[in-house]
Amino acid sequence: MVSSTSCLRLENVVFSSTYRKLRQTNAHGSVLLSSATCSFSLLSSSLFSPKLALLRNLHSVSSSVPVKASSSTAIAEPEGIKINSVPTKPIEGQKTGTSGLRKKVKVFKGENYLANWIQALFNSLPPEDYKNGVLVLGGDGRYFNIEASQIIIKIAAGNGVGKILVGNCIGLIDPNFESIKQNGKVFLSTPAVSAVIRKRKANGGFIMSASHNPGGPEYDWGIKFNYNSGQPAPESITDKIYGNTLSIAEIKMADIPDVDLSTLGVTKYGNFSVEVVDPVSDYLELMENVFDFELIKSLLSRSDFRFIFDAMHAVTGAYAKPIFVDKLGASLDSISNGVPLEDFGHGHPDPNLTYAKGLVDIMYAENGPDFGAASDGDGDRNMVLGRGFFVTPSDSVAIIAANAQEAIPYFTSGPKGLARSMPTSGALDRVAEKLNLPFFEVPTGWKFFGNLMDAGKLSICGEESFGTGSDHIREKDGIWAVLAWLSIIAYRNKDKKPGEKLVSVADVVQEHWATYGRNFFSRYDYEECDSEGANKMIQYLRDLVSKGIPGDKYGNYTLQFADDFTYTDPVDGSVVTKQGVRFVFTDGSRIIFRLSGTGSAGATVRIYIEQFEPDASKHEMDAQIALKPLIDLALSVSKLKDFTGRDKPTVIT
Repeated sequence: MVSSTSCLRLENVVFSSTYRKLRQTNAHGSVLLSSATCSFSLLSSSLFSPKLALLRNLHSVSSSVPVKASSSTAIAEPEGIKINSVPTKPIEGQKTGTSGLRKKVKVFKGENYLANWIQALFNSLPPEDYKNGVLVLGGDGRYFNIEASQIIIKIAAGNGVGKILVGNCIGLIDPNFESIKQNGKVFLSTPAVSAVIRKRKANGGFIMSASHNPGGPEYDWGIKFNYNSGQPAPESITDKIYGNTLSIAEIKMADIPDVDLSTLGVTKYGNFSVEVVDPVSDYLELMENVFDFELIKSLLSRSDFRFIFDAMHAVTGAYAKPIFVDKLGASLDSISNGVPLEDFGHGHPDPNLTYAKGLVDIMYAENGPDFGAASDGDGDRNMVLGRGFFVTPSDSVAIIAANAQEAIPYFTSGPKGLARSMPTSGALDRVAEKLNLPFFEVPTGWKFFGNLMDAGKLSICGEESFGTGSDHIREKDGIWAVLAWLSIIAYRNKDKKPGEKLVSVADVVQEHWATYGRNFFSRYDYEECDSEGANKMIQYLRDLVSKGIPGDKYGNYTLQFADDFTYTDPVDGSVVTKQGVRFVFTDGSRIIFRLSGTGSAGATVRIYIEQFEPDASKHEMDAQIALKPLIDLALSVSKLKDFTGRDKPTVIT
């Protein structure tokens, strides 16, 4: 062990998950109680140079972050820590979207911008929800997380939090790694944050991520808060946070040095402590309890089955090798883009057919792998493909639900209930009906599933936006979805001898369609539209549906009903309105319009198109061909080009 200002060169070293107990004092006089290597292994000495192995003292990092404190005053303080009251004033534009607050990095770097929101959060919570309690700090390693983590830690200490658990991993997995320093970054995926909160009975946690949005100095950053069951904060809390950002006058900031987050272990300041933990271990333990790892290993170790996982240079790169390679026996070269980078390798970490084109090209090549998957920036989304075959997220959750009881040990007794977001196709509804399970349709946003899970009403759920999950945590979970699919494929092939034709991803999907029918589905995204024009379009559609009458003709389609979706939570009775404009026709076809709450600039218009087809002879049609009449109708009805000036979508799913 060396001090945080020393330079360490490691040669021919492989780290395991073995813990070494030690006690030493760092440069700030704080006690490091323990240290542990990470489950994320070093592969060769070629990864390291003195420059890369530098365990930096982060004391100077946040000095460049604009938290104005020149006129601060000391206030009542906990034992051993001086707390400064930093004067501030409200900043416009701090209302959270579907999943937290997301803006461009340069916005968050504005004076007190992040600090105001963090303090407003503490002002919104009952003191018993955090005073002397434990909070988790996670993130996807994107640009600005290092500076932001220090701000969050100091404000948490200033508000009386007892302990912060921070995820980080000092290991690297790519011998081509040259310039990005992982030391001091925060790596704890969104699903893992939820898992750690639940396992360690924490009071809640922060997640520093803009999810699937691009990262880097010119791109996006985000922050959200999860509550004590691991679920995203409900709207009752996020509304309070926004209200408090409009009246905030002071920030409570602990006068402590920047915490060294480059070493696993505990650092104490008075009665406040920060523990840097292995980001993989708790999550991996949970996955081993949910799935039959030996069953999956029997598939991945077959010579006639090839697997690829694209981590998109995002946070799941920290999980891919420990899980897929070390535990499940996949080859190391099956992990693509496995080093988490602060700008995601100049990519857009959104696992869809547009932004994961490299994976798509591999899977659609002649003699491509049998199974391919990708996950996004913070690890909560997923895309699943077979050889030359794309599984839509709506079909994916339905197929997982239909096969869960036989293929996944966690569901041995069967799912308790199923749910989907309103825009997601009705494929899951048909599974719920056949299995005689409770079914729920909720607004977009994973927070709406949490109450149902906590009430024991829901086991498996999903969103068409590449989010799939279950009640093992309270977030969608990209790696969970990949493991669920591998479990299904492994179960279908467990008795196959070498040389026998394996049941493929395409076989599983087509068998599902034959049983339940196919819900043709597509989503058109128009990103970074002018906000004024996009809002005018939605208002025009709201006016249109308010006048709609069942039986109205829309081309060859007859209207069953049209509305702006309203949801009443069956657990607590809370009501949310204006969740998407729907046109539902008598043949079951649907057109839905909504503005996304996950962007950081402008407005993203999403159009969802769905049509049910029971005729198996038509199941092989291309979705864009099958849906073309509805797509044309959607563009005509919405007058999208007139309102936004856009004639082509940014992404088609």
